[in-house]
Amino acid sequence: MNIILTSEQRFERTPDGSVWTPAQFAYSFWTRYLDVFDSVRVVARVRDAQTVPSEWKQATGERVSFAPIPYFVGPSQYLMRYFSVGKAARAAVKREDAVILRVPSAIGRRIETSLRKEGHPFAVEVVGDPYEVLSPGAVKHPLRPYFRWWATLALKRTCAGAAAAAYVTEHALQRRYPCPNFSTNYSSVELPAEALVESPRGMRNAEWGMHSGQSNAIKLISVGTLTQLYKGTDVLIDAAAECVRQGLDLCLVIVGDGQYRPELQARAASVGLEGRVRFTGELPAGDAVRAELDRAELFVLPSRQEGLSRAMIEAMARALPCIGSTVGGTPELLPAEDMVPPRDVAALAAKIREVAADPQRMTCMSRRNLAHANKYRDELLRERRIQFYQYVRDITTAWLQK
Repeated sequence: MNIILTSEQRFERTPDGSVWTPAQFAYSFWTRYLDVFDSVRVVARVRDAQTVPSEWKQATGERVSFAPIPYFVGPSQYLMRYFSVGKAARAAVKREDAVILRVPSAIGRRIETSLRKEGHPFAVEVVGDPYEVLSPGAVKHPLRPYFRWWATLALKRTCAGAAAAAYVTEHALQRRYPCPNFSTNYSSVELPAEALVESPRGMRNAEWGMHSGQSNAIKLISVGTLTQLYKGTDVLIDAAAECVRQGLDLCLVIVGDGQYRPELQARAASVGLEGRVRFTGELPAGDAVRAELDRAELFVLPSRQEGLSRAMIEAMARALPCIGSTVGGTPELLPAEDMVPPRDVAALAAKIREVAADPQRMTCMSRRNLAHANKYRDELLRERRIQFYQYVRDITTAWLQK
């Protein structure tokens, strides 16, 4: 049986028909579904390109193919291509396919509509929360409040109508978007053995990492998209500037790329952080990101929204102390003393200074985070994934036999 999966990630296709990605949704991600299904077809935005950067990873491969959706970025382009997107989304699904919609997803909603008309069962993997994604400050659009209301209502409806649901959180997303049928939880993070270090970091010394030429500076790192301000990178820059004004010697590495990168670079310069902030751009998942994490001392992700942060789990797997915000599934990763409210620059600056001033606390955070990250090892999550996939296959088989 083939499994249809939706993705909001954007991909590129080279002339040989191969599909490529700069992010984590490479071929290895989709092969996890082959534990139960015979083949995978991903429904996502794909545009043609003559070449792709050498560090990009191939997303297609044996038994993994793509059903391209007309390429769009943002709500305006989506509305312009509304009918062509719907037509392509509907054509991607055959009657004999099993379907898992990774939601929230505009593409998934178009498929869901046609499935409901046919009575075709579908499952969902709930990986984010539009109520938080579209919170104040996260997206700059005059219709943001309407989009927030509508997208939240739509996801509640999708989950209520799903035959099964898998959530990336243990509790947070389930409370807001309940599914009355079979449900489970597992993270979508890829955490192979090589992603986990063997031991926590020691007291602050050379073991904590390099300091970019500033021997006494504490090195902060944040990893996340700059396409929108979901990850609170603007808040982090302002908080870092406040820390410097208060006498903390620091430098900051920001891993990620997107339309807000120039604005954030200008912001860093305007608040006095020029020379202290390095924007790496988007790095290929795996060794390149891990190398940056290993050179850092403190991971900070003051998100305005989260499902369950893969970036934070990956940082914890490198035994990094972490500071996050009290949104989504982050309280399932960090204790209350390591979190601050979203959008609160003063609270974040105070928390960074508090942690940086206490090397013993950082060592304890390192130890606790590494232990928690081990709960997300691939072999531990695989059993729950397989159980969910098998349930989806079984209910689809039962429907086809009616």
